[in-house]
Order: sequence, then C-alpha cells, then structure tokens
Amino acid sequence: MWWQYVLVFLGALFFDIVPFPFPPAFTIMMFFQIIFQLNIWLVIVIGVAGSVLGRYILLLYAPILAKMYLKESKNNDIQILREKMRENVWKGQMIILAYSLLPLPTTPLFLGAGISKIKAKYIIPAFIIGKFTSDTIALFAGAYAVENTQTIIDNTFSWKSALSLVFGLILIFCLFVIDWRTLIHSKKLILNFKIWK
Repeated sequence: MWWQYVLVFLGALFFDIVPFPFPPAFTIMMFFQIIFQLNIWLVIVIGVAGSVLGRYILLLYAPILAKMYLKESKNNDIQILREKMRENVWKGQMIILAYSLLPLPTTPLFLGAGISKIKAKYIIPAFIIGKFTSDTIALFAGAYAVENTQTIIDNTFSWKSALSLVFGLILIFCLFVIDWRTLIHSKKLILNFKIWK
C-alpha cells in the first residue's frame, strides 16, 4: 500500500526536522518496514528522502531560532564555522560524510550549519551519501528483526540509544558555549555561558 510508504517518509521527515537530538530516522524506517513488511529498498530511498528534506528544513529555520534565542555575539561567533567551510570545501564535505556515516545524531551538525548559514549545497550532498549508506547498513543489519520486533523496540530504548542522545546534547552544548572564533584563530578553548537573550 502506498500510504505505508508515506508514513515512512513522514516519520523520517519528523525525526530529522526537530532541532534537538531524536532517535535516528532509520529506527522509524525499520519499524514501518517490519510492521508492514515493506520493500526494504523503497523504505531506504523514501526514508532517506524524508530525512534529507527534514535536515534541509532544519538548515532553513535554524538561523531563525538562533536569532530568537541566542545573543548576537554568539550568533556571530558561530559564523566562523561558515568561514572555515569556505576555506576548504572538500575537507568540510569529507567531515560531513564521515560524520553522517557514524551512528550519531546529525542534529548538532545541521544546527551549527544552519546557524552559521552554510549553504545547503555544501552540506546536503555529503549528507545524502552518508545517510543512504548508513541507513542501508542499519536496515539490512536489522532485517533479522522481522521475526523479532521486540528486539528493535528494545534497541530503540537501549543504553546505546540513551548514550547517543546524551552525546548529541553534549555536541549541541559545545556548539553554543565554545567561543569558536578564539578557538580557531588563537587555538584557545574559551567557554561562554552567556549566550541567551
């Protein structure tokens, strides 16, 4: 049924549009694939499309959130990330690709890119490759769960999932409190907790 694939798309979109670490989108893709016994390749393609759209929308509205909630000095500080990306686009693309291949939340990556107003063309292509690869591995590795749905539910709420959430929150914390300009230019780590308006 086509509406089941729409659920895959909307689930992946929702999981990757939120501005805080959420379970990886492949968990909802895997859930629907198992429950409805969907074609795994269609789930991957449609789910990745939903994830990419979600992350693109996050890129677009992250600057609005930053302007509403962060001090202007913190917004300006995060802009240094855009400057570093422009210096070496290929190196930046490789970092994004490597990060997207890891089973870590990409929310901090996209929040930082959105706030620093990095253009989507510098981040989305590498993300698509990494996301497609990592989700394919995750879904095929989880194919055994067709016979054991409880395993997926247990893994979604496991210590690994909790650790991934904590790590994502730490990355967001670092994005906001590290003085990036000083770190990149002077190689000194300075934390600034006065970031809110």
